[in-house]
Amino acid sequence: MRFQTLTLGIALAGALASANAQWLNYPAPGTPLKRDGKPDLTAKAPRASNGRPDLSGVWQIEPPPPGEIERLYGPVGAGEVFGDDIRDQNKYFFNLFIDFKAGEEPLRPEAAAQTLRNRQNIITDSPVAHCLPYGLPNRYFNARPFKVFQTPEAIVIYYELDGAFREIHTDGRKLPVDPFPAWMGYSTGKWEGDTLVVDTAGFNDKTWLDVRGHPHSEALRVQERFHRRDFGHLDIQATVEDPNTLTTPVTVKFTVRLIPNSDVLENFCAEGERDQGYTRGANK
Repeated sequence: MRFQTLTLGIALAGALASANAQWLNYPAPGTPLKRDGKPDLTAKAPRASNGRPDLSGVWQIEPPPPGEIERLYGPVGAGEVFGDDIRDQNKYFFNLFIDFKAGEEPLRPEAAAQTLRNRQNIITDSPVAHCLPYGLPNRYFNARPFKVFQTPEAIVIYYELDGAFREIHTDGRKLPVDPFPAWMGYSTGKWEGDTLVVDTAGFNDKTWLDVRGHPHSEALRVQERFHRRDFGHLDIQATVEDPNTLTTPVTVKFTVRLIPNSDVLENFCAEGERDQGYTRGANK
């Protein structure tokens, strides 16, 4: 099963390979520079016109330390470009519960059983193998970038991965009481000092928590805490809560790095894709 999981990861990472976008090296106004003219990613974090930290920019998951993926998941193949290498992905991309000892994951028996069923045909039956969107927080953990647009009333995140977007309302509204289930859920945010706290609920149950097949229900709630440490680093803490599948909330922490003077590409997964045929034949 380790081979199948990583094969799926390699196939997905290859399909999602990140080529920094069309306006490469177009200088963004306000970017602090070092003496050599390169962007200074350790400079002070910028602030918006209302005094709040400005989270705007193109961001990408920070690569794991060398050797971490091999240590956790065994030998893996190397890709040709950044994003096409399984070692570029965050460890939680493959298993949200990797920090737990085997057998001690906080899964309810029904969820553990469903995970095993999901793994039986993980290569072809994964939601993303059918062009369905990635869920939260798993879409952060691959090497595809995302772009943040910030206004005083709302923050919009456009993910290059499958072209999905989220609108985080920061105008004081409450989460909807009985929302129609959505892929990205419904998000509201508030500032606690210099940290943006985002609560998201109203998900459908059609995504997985990771590519290893851990499920969730429509009762899923995700809280994210965004803190821009400096100009080039955004620290994120994500807490996943689902009383139907988890015995206790699970919190993970990770960092994304700014890609200065760049942009994101459009990306679509067409309903007529044929990857399943190739992956099914490759794993017979």
